[in-house]
Amino acid sequence: MSYVNPFFNPYGQQYMPQLVQQAAPTQQVTKVNGENGARAYQIGPNSSALLLDESGVMVWLVTTDGAGYKTVGAYDIVPHKVAPTAEYGDLESRIKRLEEIVNGYTRNTSADGKKQPEAAAD
Repeated sequence: MSYVNPFFNPYGQQYMPQLVQQAAPTQQVTKVNGENGARAYQIGPNSSALLLDESGVMVWLVTTDGAGYKTVGAYDIVPHKVAPTAEYGDLESRIKRLEEIVNGYTRNTSADGKKQPEAAAD
């Protein structure tokens, strides 16, 4: 049997095969129905898997050790909440008011800036 070069070009130019990009395999989140579904999910030794509960509010972490002994743990899923942005203008006005109270307070001045009557000397 003779070997035939599939890239032979009779015109003398080097033929470079075009790389064909293969489509990525389809992937989906594995869903199970409750703890019994998570315990029934089969994985090999030294493996782990995250399984979404059908309820959509819990995820199961299934792990196995070297002997294939399975451990199942449940974790709650809580929707992410974006933290409110700080209102620096409001914070600056509050600091300014506090500075005025601290720096403007004297023996004859109250915290609101009003003059207090002189206390009688003892």
